[in-house]
Amino acid sequence: MNKHTISLFCILAVLWLFNSGIYTPLLLILGLVSIGFVIWLSLRMGIIDDESQPLQLSRKLPAYYFWLIKKIIQSNIDVVVLVWRGNGAISPCVATLPIGQQSEIAKVIYANSITLTPGTVAMNIENNSVLIHSLTTHSMEELREGDMARQVSRLEM
Repeated sequence: MNKHTISLFCILAVLWLFNSGIYTPLLLILGLVSIGFVIWLSLRMGIIDDESQPLQLSRKLPAYYFWLIKKIIQSNIDVVVLVWRGNGAISPCVATLPIGQQSEIAKVIYANSITLTPGTVAMNIENNSVLIHSLTTHSMEELREGDMARQVSRLEM
């Protein structure tokens, strides 16, 4: 077993234990059988690798998640204010921004982070750019300033 398989086992075991909530011997055995089956299928499919288990990101993810949650809360407040102000407060726009991330996983994390932030949606990733829809030009300008891109790029280092 390699480190990616062990990582997948640990993640699945923790998810099973937290979601189950019942720790009888029968359910624990069924959980182990289920996890073993998923790992066996994943190994046969050849999908356990650096991309599916990006262990190199593990150390830096907690800080990024903290930053992202803070950003999501701020954006939620901004969207609520826009709703209260009415239709005149929004200025929807679409723009293509360059992606500075090198790895495919970092590009996906960047696009998903944009989409998780209320008021913005990553619509398409093509080559080294992402097509974004934003409720306001201010939100688009924030993305152009590149703080989110820098945060994701730090994960790659």
